[in-house]
Amino acid sequence: MLIPFLESDRLEAGCDEVGRGCLCGPVVAAAVILPSDFANEFVNDSKKLTKSNRQNLVSEIKSSAISWAIAEASVEEIDRINILHASFLAMSRAVEMLKIRPQHLLIDGNRFKSHLDIPFTCVIQGDGKYASIAAASILAKVYRDEMMERYAEEYPGYGWDKNAGYPTVLHRQGIMKLGLTPLHRKSFKHLPDQLDFDF
Repeated sequence: MLIPFLESDRLEAGCDEVGRGCLCGPVVAAAVILPSDFANEFVNDSKKLTKSNRQNLVSEIKSSAISWAIAEASVEEIDRINILHASFLAMSRAVEMLKIRPQHLLIDGNRFKSHLDIPFTCVIQGDGKYASIAAASILAKVYRDEMMERYAEEYPGYGWDKNAGYPTVLHRQGIMKLGLTPLHRKSFKHLPDQLDFDF
């Protein structure tokens, strides 16, 4: 069971993002405020859960949360301000969308920068430690995965329904055959330097 809170007497919002390492699509973040007595043994780092487990947990997280929100930073913003700052932007937007203002933020990772006037604590691998961060990671991942599945129908041949835009062999083969789409991040390296790279 993950830790329910850092401090029990305040409203804490767990924040996490997904899609930083993808070659295409927006970066998506979620913020979740859970009640201090929230307990679910299955809530964990979204990467450690199966697709069906994540999907099953979404409705419970949303119904149990005091407040939750999901936000994005676009491909254009990623290319303009870089992926790290775009991740911070998406998390800040998610926090701003919460119906209740949190007193403290629990941020997955070792860095955070924001215009928000809310104190925060960065937690390395926090999505495997704190329930609110794990809940945010689940909401963000399910939302983004479903988005990329829809995009896969619009741009077939890249395997986005399976790889969600990450740099898999299938995705890179698609880039070599079909070129880049408007959803690809222009500031990212899409193919290895070796022209004779063996897929």
